[in-house]
Amino acid sequence: MVPSSLLQERDQVSVIGHFPARTPTPHHAFLAFLILPFSNPAMRIPLHAVIAAALGVSACGSDAPHDADETLAAQEQAAFSGVNGTYCLVSPYNCKLQASGGNRVPTNAPEDDNWGLVTGVPIRDGNGTVVGTNTRTSAAFNYGQTRTFAGERHAFAVSTSNSSAGWLPISSILGRTSFEQKVGHVSALGAGLAKMGCYAVRNAHDTTLEFKKVVYDSTATHERAGDYLPLVRANGLRSVNLVFNVPGFALGGPAVDHFPAGTRFQRLDVPTEHGVPSIDIPLWVQDSAGRYRQQSGTMKFLYGYVIAATTGTKRNGWMAYDALQVSSGCP
Repeated sequence: MVPSSLLQERDQVSVIGHFPARTPTPHHAFLAFLILPFSNPAMRIPLHAVIAAALGVSACGSDAPHDADETLAAQEQAAFSGVNGTYCLVSPYNCKLQASGGNRVPTNAPEDDNWGLVTGVPIRDGNGTVVGTNTRTSAAFNYGQTRTFAGERHAFAVSTSNSSAGWLPISSILGRTSFEQKVGHVSALGAGLAKMGCYAVRNAHDTTLEFKKVVYDSTATHERAGDYLPLVRANGLRSVNLVFNVPGFALGGPAVDHFPAGTRFQRLDVPTEHGVPSIDIPLWVQDSAGRYRQQSGTMKFLYGYVIAATTGTKRNGWMAYDALQVSSGCP
């Protein structure tokens, strides 16, 4: 166990870095991640990649439109194969769910990720506890996420009628055979990582953070900090997402499980390029033009695991520090 004083000292280093006083852009945030020193020489980015990214930043003004191909090229130069996947950024545990393809289980209609559902089935959280009855006729499911509850295989729905993510029986999915062929299996790992502090999911959240965006210039309904906080759900109880990767890197920040307030989260000493066992991302609020381009604070993410209360299953992933409080008794 690492002393708490050391944890505090190590976490004072931010991934974000500092730039000249002008409106931050995705290139700025990305370059900050890129130029920080690596703790593992095997993970260092070649100098030409750093120079290319720097040229990309200096070539455009703060309000100029950004070339998607340029941004993608810079990200591809920074990506590396890690523990949790073959396309990782900043940490070998911060990776895409799958190297190619999106975060959802694809349907036969490329423009629609939603699978039809039979209604009236139970919604379960990560402990296997029934938190509601699903009345929605369709839902999108995150790739690679299946678990067994009450002897039945379930898949992880992005949104349910509990106003949260949750586990639904695969038997309730229309086109079940096709779904089972496509869902795949992906689990975040944690073997060999040292334990750090013990935390618990808070039974409250900071309302000033909830509607800030985690993606620069976002136009999406979500992509907000509240997606990673223990919000009150339709059943009147608070619960929070455990995510496979950190938002803000064009990796998607997809949830892989969902747990109630009070759940113990054992933090792990995860390696990162900057040597601090956490990742900070900028948060964005609306500027004078009504676009989410003005930075307003940051959000820290910790890596660790939850042991599901009823099944004993270990679930590794990232959680927002703002969703947690210091606790004890982590398994």
